[in-house]
Amino acid sequence: MPYCPQCGRQVRETDQFCGACGARQPGAASDGVSPRTASMLCYIPWVGWIAAILVLASQRFRHEATVRFHAFQGIYLFVVWLIVDWILGPVGVFSAWRGVHRPWPGGLPVVSMVGLLKLVILAAWIFMLVKTSRNEKYRLPVLGELAERSVAEQK
Repeated sequence: MPYCPQCGRQVRETDQFCGACGARQPGAASDGVSPRTASMLCYIPWVGWIAAILVLASQRFRHEATVRFHAFQGIYLFVVWLIVDWILGPVGVFSAWRGVHRPWPGGLPVVSMVGLLKLVILAAWIFMLVKTSRNEKYRLPVLGELAERSVAEQK
């Protein structure tokens, strides 16, 4: 059986706190969400923005620059999704409804281009989930720079 590092009394392996002095025991389960998990939650497709806002609002991650970076980058990625879905999407639907197929560069019709952009954003969310699950900090080309600036401004 292990001993409390604070007072030296014997404690059980499953004890999180010493019964005599109340000190937290080494190896005890941590409270709440780990920084890695909080970072991953920010990239869940379509709903990660909720976790990102909670991370940015919480006191627990106020001084965790990496977690805050992922929260900002996750929000910015969701904003890009909204721009594509709410602005470019209706333009594509309207063009297809009128029978007008103005090709974009490469000859893709507007409707196909919107779908392709949505697929790219979904792939970015999944890519970032994998990167953060490995505790790797990856900066998306434009959004990563914006996230870095946002974290730096809050210091």
